[in-house]
Amino acid sequence: MSFEGASFREADLAGRRVLLRVDFNVPLSEGGVRDDTRIRSALPTIEGLLEAGASLVLISHLGRPDGHPEPGLSLKPVADRLSELLGREVLFCHETIGPKALGMASSLEPGQVLLLENLRFDPGETANAPEFARSLAELADIYVDDAFGTAHRAHASTAGVAELLPAYAGDLLLDELGHLEALAGDPARPLTVVLGGAKVSDKIGLINRFLDLADHVLIGGAMCFPFFRAQGHSTGASLVEEEGVEMAREILGKSEGRRADLVLPVDLVLGRSFEADTETMTIDSTEVPDGWMGLDIGPVTAGRYADSISEAGTVFWNGPMGAFELEPFATGTRAVAEAVAACDGKTVVGGGDSVAALTEFGLIDSVDWVSTGGGASLELLEGLPLPGVEALRPQ
Repeated sequence: MSFEGASFREADLAGRRVLLRVDFNVPLSEGGVRDDTRIRSALPTIEGLLEAGASLVLISHLGRPDGHPEPGLSLKPVADRLSELLGREVLFCHETIGPKALGMASSLEPGQVLLLENLRFDPGETANAPEFARSLAELADIYVDDAFGTAHRAHASTAGVAELLPAYAGDLLLDELGHLEALAGDPARPLTVVLGGAKVSDKIGLINRFLDLADHVLIGGAMCFPFFRAQGHSTGASLVEEEGVEMAREILGKSEGRRADLVLPVDLVLGRSFEADTETMTIDSTEVPDGWMGLDIGPVTAGRYADSISEAGTVFWNGPMGAFELEPFATGTRAVAEAVAACDGKTVVGGGDSVAALTEFGLIDSVDWVSTGGGASLELLEGLPLPGVEALRPQ
């Protein structure tokens, strides 16, 4: 279902105070921001709002503080980094709601930016508590949601406050919806979907949906081992999600006659242990001997997957093909990353590990769209409604 809500660019924002939900859930290191990708992703919306004459009250979560303050998860370093990126002062309030936050928000002049403390320091955020949502709504005249990464959460800052203020979508959220919904809409064919990672249970909804929508679904990473176990193959000491074995068996049973080909590895790279200096072995089968663990797809599989990607009109990649963080087991993921980067078709990548791999291999700028969504992108592609998006639709 396409998004029918309004962009903030359709609103009259001159002199208005905007409560902007952003996704500044970024990694911190030594008191600073280690990776500012998500902050940079929000800049078009922030700058667009400022150019329209608004003042901004920014709200975000960081980490999982479980409803109470944790100094190590303060957003103050984010305010400092955002100030550098914007080239203007970003005020910071050590509270999220309450008299101090309300006072600082109320005194903002057009063009000023205020970032409030971590939303999840208050238990009302994740509980979508009405009183917490009302306190957030008191801070501004208009609400804009640009935090696609939290759109699958029915929290006070994503769903609750949108019911209390005129609500609009930000540029990043609209871009994410556009690129991802196109995958399930009318993509250029063939559509090749590459899924990796550790757990079948995390991707079962995605696999089932794309078996009907895609032309090829290529499986890699540790999630291939439940499929091998379901087929009766030995998996040695490989990581096998036990609850995923029955799921894999059901997928295998239902895959016949579906639109897409479900493709599994035909060879593997094994290691004695999960270490970079471990003894390794490449096998031209999927029968893993005792005492060995599968840690990457093999060269034949990597070649086949790369060929499928290179011929695709559209590619969606989520999840590495192996333990790419260990150099002996990075070849499969690198082959997929290079094929995606070189593909002439539309390329979309989601999931932190896939993005990390592209970054590590220096290929991040060769992909058409890198989703910031994580769980939100997976749920959207599964066809599930996202509370943060639903809240922005016209009532």
